[in-house]
Amino acid sequence: MSIAQIKNLQRRLANLEAEAISEVSRACGHELWQTLGFDALDSLEDADRRARANYYYGQLQAVRELRDCLG
Repeated sequence: MSIAQIKNLQRRLANLEAEAISEVSRACGHELWQTLGFDALDSLEDADRRARANYYYGQLQAVRELRDCLG
């Protein structure tokens, strides 16, 4: 990959990460999930909100793993 492609990928990953953080916070109704971790998502009573939070949390984890691989 060229340097330009890597920088573009890093920018896209940063955008996906920001979106995922925002959506998990919106689904939870607070930002405490960032310190409590995955357990905060499973305690959501509304099944739709819990499913959305889990989806975006999975997206966040995938983005972070990809970013770590890129260095």
